[in-house]
Amino acid sequence: MHHPKRWDSLDVFRGVTIAAMILVNNPGDWSQTYPLLLHADWHGCTPTDWVFPFFLFILGVAIPFSLGMREPGSTAQPLPWRRLLRRSASLFGLGLFLALFPEFRFREDQANSLRLLHFALLAAAMISGFIRMADTALNRESQPIWRYLTFGSIVGMVLLGIFCYDFSYLRIPGVLQRIALVYLLASLVYLSLPLRSQLVLGALILLGYWALLTLVPVPGGLAPNLEPETNLGAWLDRALFTENHLWRTAKTWDPEGLLSTLPAVVTGLIGVWTGMWIRGEAAWRDKLRKLAGCGAVLVALGLLWDQVFPINKKIWTSSYVLYVGGLAQIFLAVLYVLVEGKGGLGSASPKAWTAPFRIFGTNAIFAFALSGIFTKLLLAIRWEGASTEAVITLRGWLYDTCFVPWFSPLNASLAFGLFNVALILFFTWLLYRQKVFLKV
Repeated sequence: MHHPKRWDSLDVFRGVTIAAMILVNNPGDWSQTYPLLLHADWHGCTPTDWVFPFFLFILGVAIPFSLGMREPGSTAQPLPWRRLLRRSASLFGLGLFLALFPEFRFREDQANSLRLLHFALLAAAMISGFIRMADTALNRESQPIWRYLTFGSIVGMVLLGIFCYDFSYLRIPGVLQRIALVYLLASLVYLSLPLRSQLVLGALILLGYWALLTLVPVPGGLAPNLEPETNLGAWLDRALFTENHLWRTAKTWDPEGLLSTLPAVVTGLIGVWTGMWIRGEAAWRDKLRKLAGCGAVLVALGLLWDQVFPINKKIWTSSYVLYVGGLAQIFLAVLYVLVEGKGGLGSASPKAWTAPFRIFGTNAIFAFALSGIFTKLLLAIRWEGASTEAVITLRGWLYDTCFVPWFSPLNASLAFGLFNVALILFFTWLLYRQKVFLKV
């Protein structure tokens, strides 16, 4: 299998995943959404529940390519701690930034002048930081002014934050935070252990997680259970983070909680093992057969385990790991055939239909973060309606004015989600056409 500097089928897979993330996170009306675009209420799985683990799987596939093949435990090749920690910390910090953006929990009793200063510093930090990242992606040296502006605005926000920001309700877990932890731990496992030990560790994590949730009593006198508020993972999150720092919709538990991050690491490791197979020397047909066959086996094992340990995305059960990991392998095999043009389905030139997904896939984190920023800005811009008690947000006005009158309720909600996808695609395309691929 030939692997160019950018592997098209993996970029397309990543792009499909990011586009799906943006779509399912931004319906016009959550009460008017097609069932396939909603997560399962608790046990069970919809296509929407495939999206996040697919991204972690793709993250894992890329690890052997980005970190290179190495002999585990080799003293001649020290672990790249600085690189791993820097990227993980950047992803984790970006997740916290999105949780705070744009108000940063600015206290209501602060003067308007300080609020204006906050937004000025925030804009300066974002613009100068983006320019520096773009310069790095283009392998050119940034002008000193951007470095000074980035550093100065961040220092200014820190000083302002000491007196004006309120972090008492900051959500600590999150999507990007989980991505950061999975990347760090999966990379360390890949670099430190031989393949057989990695497989054993992955199996032990899944079996251990099953045992923890089904056999270990929950402190406070509760029997082992898989209920949202009373399972062991929910108890641990409340004990470590307190309810103020968990998902505000649930308050008592978090879908990206700490304990469930352990099986999520195995999702990333399934991607790592897939990447190792693909980097091997076997013929591409053998690799695809192995991918599809292994994927089918994992799906079957996940469905069997579901009988005693239900498939559940919100607590990332072990059966869920196998099920979605197998589906991800099958999807990658199919996309390889369709995108790379092997197997008599076309030439090796890029297919026109892949263009939007390649654009998303080459700047995936940027697209995801920009979507979150855009959504929060639409909600932050607001004004009083005709009734003094009514507050209209720019998001609500846009949806009610441009979508509701023209579509049925379900299709209006879907169209608004597609509008979000198209808008983020446009800004991501601006980077793509300049060959700017941002790295966090």
